[in-house]
Amino acid sequence: MAGGTERATEGTASLLSEVASGLGRLVKGELMLAKAEAVEGAKAAVGGLIKIAVAAILALVGLNVLAGAAVAALAEAGLGPAWSAVIVGLVLVGVAVGLALAGKAALRPQGLWPDRAVRGLRRDAEAVRGAMSEKGVRHV
Repeated sequence: MAGGTERATEGTASLLSEVASGLGRLVKGELMLAKAEAVEGAKAAVGGLIKIAVAAILALVGLNVLAGAAVAALAEAGLGPAWSAVIVGLVLVGVAVGLALAGKAALRPQGLWPDRAVRGLRRDAEAVRGAMSEKGVRHV
């Protein structure tokens, strides 16, 4: 009878070792997913910042053209070159506004937090708790 008890103890120890190893791999995988999500979010943030920078440059150019148009309009009271400068300036400012809004949208915090990894870790923890409660294990 003592041999059966030893085999059961060895089997239990082996099973617990496999569970611990599996949990380690699971946590490692979830951490890798979290890292990948964080990198993805950072890339989106960098893209948003670049768009905002380009928008700022275009806005400055647009304001410069509009200022030149205003000067030309006041100097000439005619409709020729000043109005064309106004049209170009307004188009550049419109593009700058569009880029600024796109950059702002890319900077939303939802892409910076690893939501999928956190949900996966919670789901895994619940599965482990459920499996352990089914087997009668009270503490981990």
